[in-house]
Amino acid sequence: MAPLTHRSIKDGWFREISSQWPGQAMTLKVNRILHVEKSLYQDVLVFESETYGNVLVLDGVIQVTERDEFSYQEMIAHIPLASHPNPKKVLVIGGGDGGVVREVLKHESVEQVVVLCDIDEAVVRVSKEYLPHMSSLLSSPKVTVFIGDGFKFLAENESTYDVIITDSSDPVGPAASLFQKPYFQLLHDALTPGGHISTQGECLWLHLPLISELRKTTSSLFPVAEYAFTTIPTYPSGQIGFAVCSKEAGRDLSTPLRTVPGTRYYNAQVHKAAFVLPEFGRAQLEEGKNVLPVFGREAKAAAALAAGKKVRKVLLLGSGFVARPCAEYIVRDPSNELIIASRTLENAQALGADLPNTSAVSLDVNDTAALDAAIAAVDLVISLIPYTFHAAVIKSAIKSKTNVVTTSYVSPAMRELDAAAKEAGIIVLNEVGLDPGIDHLYAVKTISEVHEKGGKIKEFHSYCGGLPAPECSNNPLGYKFSWSSRGVLLALLNSGSYLSGGKRLDIPGAELMGYAQPYFISPAFAFVAYPNRDSVPFREFYAIPEAETVVRGTLRYQGFPEFIKALEWLRDGMEVMPRAIGAEYASERYITFPLPCIEKPCNYDSFLTHFLLSRLFTHSVRSPWAGDCSSQEGGRNFGFFVRPYVPLPLGKSSGFKKNKEKFLHLGVQVR
Repeated sequence: MAPLTHRSIKDGWFREISSQWPGQAMTLKVNRILHVEKSLYQDVLVFESETYGNVLVLDGVIQVTERDEFSYQEMIAHIPLASHPNPKKVLVIGGGDGGVVREVLKHESVEQVVVLCDIDEAVVRVSKEYLPHMSSLLSSPKVTVFIGDGFKFLAENESTYDVIITDSSDPVGPAASLFQKPYFQLLHDALTPGGHISTQGECLWLHLPLISELRKTTSSLFPVAEYAFTTIPTYPSGQIGFAVCSKEAGRDLSTPLRTVPGTRYYNAQVHKAAFVLPEFGRAQLEEGKNVLPVFGREAKAAAALAAGKKVRKVLLLGSGFVARPCAEYIVRDPSNELIIASRTLENAQALGADLPNTSAVSLDVNDTAALDAAIAAVDLVISLIPYTFHAAVIKSAIKSKTNVVTTSYVSPAMRELDAAAKEAGIIVLNEVGLDPGIDHLYAVKTISEVHEKGGKIKEFHSYCGGLPAPECSNNPLGYKFSWSSRGVLLALLNSGSYLSGGKRLDIPGAELMGYAQPYFISPAFAFVAYPNRDSVPFREFYAIPEAETVVRGTLRYQGFPEFIKALEWLRDGMEVMPRAIGAEYASERYITFPLPCIEKPCNYDSFLTHFLLSRLFTHSVRSPWAGDCSSQEGGRNFGFFVRPYVPLPLGKSSGFKKNKEKFLHLGVQVR
């Protein structure tokens, strides 16, 4: 059996990298991976560490370790329980690892039932196997484990519990609702008179604004609402806090009413001290003052504001694969204000959730009036939506005289707007990606160097490919979708044209893959190349009228064209579908053979192998390409440019040599 792997573990080290605490990471040395699972709700990982014992990780974030879990479990449980006069019925929401339940049962007054709500049964199951010292009391006769929706459970159990403890994950995704007022209203209503709650309250060092809002929310519902904290080495910044509240006016939550036996971290003095906040935390929560030092980006923003620098508004259209790095780049400058617009508001919100100076809006670019208004309100619009919408964006930008940037080729519809854009006095910058974009820069640079030395370009060849590194090329395509998968496949239907020996050659889109040829660069790479759209106009664009051959092409790994050709039946109406629906046998050969795209019987085995590798013949309801065809964390991609050197007139001394090739390699680590 092959050893388990996980994207968060590399070179024997686990790395907790999260946008919730940017610029820092927790690392632990791994002895071995014990369990990897994708549950219905989250990514579940358990590994044995060298110094912290077994570690439970959910969605890449450490939840508990055997070495330090008691600090969190004891404090979140004993603070509300020890300060309550007589807790009998306790509800734990979350906490599927069982650690909080273990602490609750140390209180003799808890006599009837402890109900554990955890929506993900995988956490309970995995904890019983790998964290038995924490989860053993889940089988106590006092404990009933309820797997389900905590919101629904609370609504059905008003005025029932003396203490409710919410052991939640961080406020990302569905867990964000556990930090909002409707949830705390349900907690309030489910408590008996004089009842207490305790909820996970994030870190003072990292989440002061969120904690401040949490304090305001709880204070609006409970007569007593406090904040306490504890230390724990493997949590972000080594600290975690709790919102602790009581329905009893005047209740002193900081004073324990009884001694708790069998603790490792908690005692009466620590209980009292947990409510003594550092000055920066106290000032923020009690006075609304931020006394933390201002530096880096925030200092630059303050300086720019003081100097009267104008805040520039940028509208980013789209929330696809390429939008995130663009958004990150825009907000590097603190004087930029970014608005992310997407047809689906949730996508735009998710894209900019952890970015400064960023807001999200819902926008349908087919709504001309809404598009006009959105563009008129900004200084720059960046269009990262499908190229078919760029012309509409430019038309709106011309009306309000707003500059535009796209990465796409200039389409005929866009080119028709050139005169109107010039008349409006705006810049519409296009073809500024990898290809087209960086390839243009190096082409013009090389051509200029040749012309400056008296040379002429007889042949121009430029090939580019954005590909996964060989060790990460683990699917039949030999390609990872780093932008719209639909856009990638549609681009393969574009016709290709180029000049060869002074003659124009045109290739219909349906035949493009048939023109792919092996392209040798070095034994390290098995490339093929095929024409990339219409190369003919580039003789004029690049100012090389003397060139007899002009070819711009795309690089892919060998095997890519054959697999794409095998997929052509999808475009032609999926002739395979009627056979699959009415098939008498389950054999893949019976269902798929003969397909119209397979010209020779000998190609069948290669075709079927590709489809089996891509998992198109499975019972899975997931997209068969969801994993292998997208870049994974830690994977490496690279951009590869090839442009041959060109000859110069005899007798000229230069650095150029005939029939040699120059390569530009750009490496990218996926994070």
